[in-house]
Amino acid sequence: MGNIPTTVKHCLSYEQLIRDYPWLKRWLVEQKSLTTHEYPEFVKIVEVGPRDGLQNEKEIVPTGVKIQLIDMLSGTGLPVIEATSFVSSKWVPQMADHTDVLKGIQRASHVQYPVLTPNMHGFQDAVAAGATEVAVFGSASETFSRKNINCSIDESMLRFKEVINAAKERQIPVRGYVSCALGCPYEGHIEPSKVTEVAKRLYEMGCYEVSLGDTIGVGTPGSMVKMLHSVMEEVPSSALAVHCHDTYGQALANILTALQMGVCVVDSAVAGLGGCPYAQGSSGNVSTEDVLYMLHGMGIATGVDLAKVIVAGEFICNALHRKTNSKVAQARGHGSLGHALL
Repeated sequence: MGNIPTTVKHCLSYEQLIRDYPWLKRWLVEQKSLTTHEYPEFVKIVEVGPRDGLQNEKEIVPTGVKIQLIDMLSGTGLPVIEATSFVSSKWVPQMADHTDVLKGIQRASHVQYPVLTPNMHGFQDAVAAGATEVAVFGSASETFSRKNINCSIDESMLRFKEVINAAKERQIPVRGYVSCALGCPYEGHIEPSKVTEVAKRLYEMGCYEVSLGDTIGVGTPGSMVKMLHSVMEEVPSSALAVHCHDTYGQALANILTALQMGVCVVDSAVAGLGGCPYAQGSSGNVSTEDVLYMLHGMGIATGVDLAKVIVAGEFICNALHRKTNSKVAQARGHGSLGHALL
């Protein structure tokens, strides 16, 4: 090529390579996309503290405290607050006051208050109590499904179909949950294909959104990527949410990974409350305060007032006589028991 400048030689070589290997250009674009992440401008926060956060408490939380917590959260700008669960009090005694809670809260016009309904009995009770949105919760683990809702995965899908069809008739939106998306306390590793199958079935039955739960908090960004890649082949990212527990301190990293992959909905619990009565070793949900701090620091809008969420977290921690699990609240001096960090 004589005295042609090196840069021109490289350009000519590149063009020749593209001609010789047509697939190369697409491969280069894909590689670039893996290293240049675009984050969403807005993330919807689904607050699960009043239900998922409190269901595992050994001491019964007074109904008035639950109602006050929800009312405080309603004033923070949160768009969704999971209020309670219409399950049998035999299995989850903490949620026995579901009707009183749902009827007792002061509903804000901008907030949705979904409740969990595992079957038609729960759905009918929820509707009678004034529910305007419900949720069904399945599992990617056969063993966990039997432990959690006393039926197989296939049996659970039949129940959910009945609930979803009844909800459609009443124009009540239904959200779906998939537990054990990144690991199971009984079966250990869960194949992404199993998560995909359950998520796809829920979505195709009519769930407008499917939340993928790391129930025992064992997931890492690596396993989150693999799982989401699989699920997104069957369910659009716009219909997905992530629900991360922070048992191994991986929740924020996992959420960040999900955002990089196009997920725009995050479940979290005020003060990092939570755990699962059927998943030993499961610590609390990722704290709403910590998620908000991260998102706002990235310039991502949520519409939620972090300071007000911290106050709500302090309230419930004082009521439970415990320290908050939120690192942000701790750093700002709002631990529990009148700001006293234990």
